[in-house]
Amino acid sequence: MSSVAINPPGLSLATIRHELRTPVNHVIGYVEMLRERRGLPESFLDDLKKIHRSGRELLQLLNGFFDEEVPDSTEDLHKVCHDLRTPVNHMIGYAQILIEEAQDLSLPDAVADLQRICVAARQWLDLMEHYLVNESAPPVMLETRNAIPGDPVRDKWAEAKLPEEHGRILIIDDDEHNRDILARRLEQSGHYVDTAENGQTGLALLESEEFDLVLLDMIMPGLGGTDVLKQMKNRRKLRDIPVIVISALDDQEGIAECIELGAEDYLSKPFRPAILHARINSSLEKRRLRQEENNYLKRLQEEQARSDRLLLNILPAAVAERLKSSEDASIADHFENVTVLFADLVDFTTLAATETPERVVEILNQIFSSFDVLAERRGLEKIKTIGDAYMAVGGLPVPRADHAEAAARFAIDMLEEIEHFSLVCGLDISLRVGIDSGPVIAGIIGRNKFTYDLWGDTVNTASRMESLGLPGCVQVTSTTRELLRDKFVFRERGEIDVKGKGRMVTWLLET
Repeated sequence: MSSVAINPPGLSLATIRHELRTPVNHVIGYVEMLRERRGLPESFLDDLKKIHRSGRELLQLLNGFFDEEVPDSTEDLHKVCHDLRTPVNHMIGYAQILIEEAQDLSLPDAVADLQRICVAARQWLDLMEHYLVNESAPPVMLETRNAIPGDPVRDKWAEAKLPEEHGRILIIDDDEHNRDILARRLEQSGHYVDTAENGQTGLALLESEEFDLVLLDMIMPGLGGTDVLKQMKNRRKLRDIPVIVISALDDQEGIAECIELGAEDYLSKPFRPAILHARINSSLEKRRLRQEENNYLKRLQEEQARSDRLLLNILPAAVAERLKSSEDASIADHFENVTVLFADLVDFTTLAATETPERVVEILNQIFSSFDVLAERRGLEKIKTIGDAYMAVGGLPVPRADHAEAAARFAIDMLEEIEHFSLVCGLDISLRVGIDSGPVIAGIIGRNKFTYDLWGDTVNTASRMESLGLPGCVQVTSTTRELLRDKFVFRERGEIDVKGKGRMVTWLLET
């Protein structure tokens, strides 16, 4: 292996091979003794066979990598380490699962042998790091027969706290045994687990199903872990799913790249159960908190939209936007050319006295709601309703040259709507409409309850045109008539006394 430095220098390949084979032989020996025990469940024996098979596979790899007849292998150091670590990770993973099962079956001798298997496997990892990765410190050798795992984070899954909530987790790993070990670990904890044997299959599952977390192997043939992570972060549906990267290599640059790409965390193989549990639980908790935050923001947006809709029910859209964007609620404007319209249901008070309150409100709601639709269609701004009267204006808050024409056509629409409503409902209802054109002041009044209103002589005169008008007619001033004389036909009503104005000539719009 020309690219692999040996530590210490000058040590023979035969010596290294012997040192690395020794703990593997220990594993195989303990497995064979356990398989000779009677009364073990078939599933227990099946997992022992997997450990035994992994041990044999590792011995074959060691023989191939450290064959003194071909010392200059072209294998890359990372690939060598990855290939050697894989069967060791399998041994540790299945042994940890069997420790729990042996504890449940009250088999203390089996538990002790399985713990020794874990120790031997971890000793092998230490030896490999020392000889192949050039760590300066020599490996710490333990007496396998009497060794008990003593990691600061204990390797007993049963003693790890169960997650507060379960999630649906996808494992993407090309190694069947890794998928099996991880899936069984997570399912024991109550999670729902799916697996994918390659990156492409994993992405397809993520697009078609909903997952709370992804465990993603870094090194896979074809679409590798880094490529999968990039594609996830580039897809809107997948970018917020937390990803924990898993690998048998301590590749700091690769880990850093994955974290920069958006991975939530990193786990090295073999997995220590308590750490596996803690990081998965942490990632699921973060996802839950993010979802709660997103739901909260969504509710805020919905409430904001609801508030905006309510505001638009009482204020013109342009005025509502000004009010929202300004800290000062004081809005007052002068408009030189607008047309104000008042409409009143004739003798509605007499009709209301003969109906129930519910029926009165129902009639008014139906009539005024239809007026709202017509006003919007004609581009007029509804200002308010006053009892059984309706007030609207054309030409504000957005000025328009045809404000008088829009108001006149709206008035005709209103008369036609009332005639149709009376016919359908069997009620004798008629409408008076009054219109005047000219300058007004418009603004918001009130602090807790906003009201957008109009003031000025034009408003007062339009109100008088309505109150002094005739049922079923639209009465306008000479000012409005001059604006519309080329588009509508008017009939002169003559002079009438108008409070505050004296005698005025008014006109009736022919409908």
